[in-house]
Amino acid sequence: MSVGLTMLGRSLAKAEQTCSLVIPACCGIVTAGAYPTTSYGVPTVATTFASSPAFATGIASVRDLNDERQQVICWAGDGGTYDIGIATLSAAAERNEDIIYICYDNEIYGNTGGQRSSATPAGARTTTTPTGKGEDKKDMMAIMVAHRIPYAATLSIADPEDFERKLETALSLHGLRFLLLHSPCPTGWKSEQGESIELVRLAVASGLFSLYEVWNGNEYRINAEPSWTDPAEYFERQRRFAPEEIDLEATRASCRLRFDRLSRLAQQFPRDSTEAN
Repeated sequence: MSVGLTMLGRSLAKAEQTCSLVIPACCGIVTAGAYPTTSYGVPTVATTFASSPAFATGIASVRDLNDERQQVICWAGDGGTYDIGIATLSAAAERNEDIIYICYDNEIYGNTGGQRSSATPAGARTTTTPTGKGEDKKDMMAIMVAHRIPYAATLSIADPEDFERKLETALSLHGLRFLLLHSPCPTGWKSEQGESIELVRLAVASGLFSLYEVWNGNEYRINAEPSWTDPAEYFERQRRFAPEEIDLEATRASCRLRFDRLSRLAQQFPRDSTEAN
């Protein structure tokens, strides 16, 4: 999460832009400090889990009435995005509100006890799934793409150049822009902190997490081809998974199937390669 915030700050500075932050209940608001202090250095609103897109909509409306140009950015975890916040996020997307929504997806309700969310992958042990979650992870990108918003993209802190380029693209556009960041949580993932970058790199290499962009709901571009590294190492490095309960053959097949589908979409509905972004 902190790496993602650092990259966001650099991109805003490079684009000579500033922002107001809207952050629901999540690690992102807890770690910044309690009212009236904050470490963010920009106007920051702490909201309930469900309401950050609605708050951002209101702030963006006032910004526009005052003819101001700063970005309004929601910075939310997967609990406030995939589950509790999805209604107001869907409503803001349907209205194509002029905001940027960034979900740092650490696949768990981290700061409320480590419960499962609908972003938690199958097999992961959490405080509410002590024997391993039974359901697959929700496809949040597909849901947001179905709203036909101007821009949706996935990000990885293991690929900083791709990360920065997508932030620059989002900052250059208007309407609702959705960015999904695969974000390690050593506490929830029961992994070594120093291995966080390598873990998300393994996720992309094995096909567990794909890097791609979608414009207007129908123009696709894939940013990284998986090397089809064996996903076994990804699971073994995290003690939230019981290795004997992970069906690696089914996982490999599922990764291939998802990427094949994405490849077909990118071939049938390609983003013009001559576009600047």
